[in-house]
Amino acid sequence: MTESVHSEAHGGGLGARLNWLRAAVLGANDGIVSTAGLVVGVAGATHERAALLTAGLAGLLAGSMSMAAGEYVSVSTQRDSEKAALAQEKRELRERPEAELEELTELLEQRGLSRNVAREAAVQLTERDALRAHARVELGIDPDQLTNPWHAAWASFVAFTVGALLPLLAVVLPPEAWRLGVTVVSVLAALVLTGWSSARLGAAEPSRAVLRNVAGGALAMGITYAAGTLLGAAGV
Repeated sequence: MTESVHSEAHGGGLGARLNWLRAAVLGANDGIVSTAGLVVGVAGATHERAALLTAGLAGLLAGSMSMAAGEYVSVSTQRDSEKAALAQEKRELRERPEAELEELTELLEQRGLSRNVAREAAVQLTERDALRAHARVELGIDPDQLTNPWHAAWASFVAFTVGALLPLLAVVLPPEAWRLGVTVVSVLAALVLTGWSSARLGAAEPSRAVLRNVAGGALAMGITYAAGTLLGAAGV
């Protein structure tokens, strides 16, 4: 019985790690697409390397800080919710232990255990650590691994920055005649990789995810380049 719950905890930990990996891949993808759209749009209006570098750095810093702040706020809210749920569960265990024991028994029954086995498992888990048992089985929370908003913020900041560096370097390092081509090819290749990675982490078919990713990035670059070209031709 104990092994069954132990396996569930490992599954939850694996799911959390996969979610972090997916978030990192998506953060890098956002950095690639948003910065590529920005620098390609500016490249449509001007060929000055200083302008491209300034725009790219501004986009990188603004995007990475926005991602970090958004993740911090989001994960802080999630952590507060988890702590509130644990506090409520602790209060219920103190005020009505028999009802909570019966609830744990029913939850274990729903996982396929017989009534007698579920009751015995619930009793043993409650004697060992009642709050931990309810947190894992009822709430799906590991009290020792609550989400950390600072970790999420730094992970998003780094992922976006790494993604944004690719189009930024691709547009400022090559000679003027090669900038646009190198940037487009580099970005599309990177989007193939991030699309494939996100699909594999989600156990989905990679080809469709890659196609969506590449099409979205190409569309973003095409629109911003056209807009930049029109603005440059208008002398804006």
